Amino acid sequence: MIEVKDVTKSFDGKTVLHDINATFVSGKTNLIIGQSGSGKTVLLKSIVGLFKPDSGEILFDGRDITKMNAGEVKELRKEIGMLFQGSALFDSETVLGNVMFPLVMFTNMSNGEIRDRAEFCLERVNLQGAEDKYPSEISGGMQKRVAIARAIALNPRYLFCDEPNSGLDPRTSIVIDELLHDITHEYNITTVINTHDMNSVLGIGENIVFINKGYREWVGDMHQIYTTANHALEEFVFANELFTKVRKYVLANETPIPPKAK
Repeated sequence: MIEVKDVTKSFDGKTVLHDINATFVSGKTNLIIGQSGSGKTVLLKSIVGLFKPDSGEILFDGRDITKMNAGEVKELRKEIGMLFQGSALFDSETVLGNVMFPLVMFTNMSNGEIRDRAEFCLERVNLQGAEDKYPSEISGGMQKRVAIARAIALNPRYLFCDEPNSGLDPRTSIVIDELLHDITHEYNITTVINTHDMNSVLGIGENIVFINKGYREWVGDMHQIYTTANHALEEFVFANELFTKVRKYVLANETPIPPKAK
């Protein structure tokens, strides 16, 4: 579990985050959502220690990263997996080599153990048989799955994903969402996803934190979001005509999720 307590962050005298409080639960897909410029990316970077808050606490199972020295932060990051927006794969390494990289860098495992672990992670994301291919030889969706395999190679307690569906078609986005959801539950990871993809919000949003103009405006899940009374959240989520129709269906039938979304 990750707890954010009264976090404030400013840049050049401008406050970007105002006394943010949020809890990200283990074994659930936790989403941070908000418009561009809302502060959600600053919040994510503050949680992982890339930005130091002006005030407040960020607790990883009781350990406050804001009070750690460089060595302690380095140790904590061994428990963290990162999925970057552009996958950030090494072009000169094979699929297998990319997944092996963190194991080579941060463990004392033997070469055989490293290869076995990397192959297991690739199998978990349904990429068996692609080990010898290079990133340029596979699709964007496959690259994202390689990045997920690499992110879970060290068996992290915490997994952070920055716009994981960026650049992907809707069908592939659903595959990535379901994969992240399944891995989170299977390994009881505290997964935090920064996204503006409404399909993700309504599909895997088990714990959603809505940031608006630097303030935490709403917390709930993908079921509660249909009946929100928060005007800013309503405008953000249901700006799309299709989602507006889905919401009307849900409210009219008094059911938490329309049948096709189950």
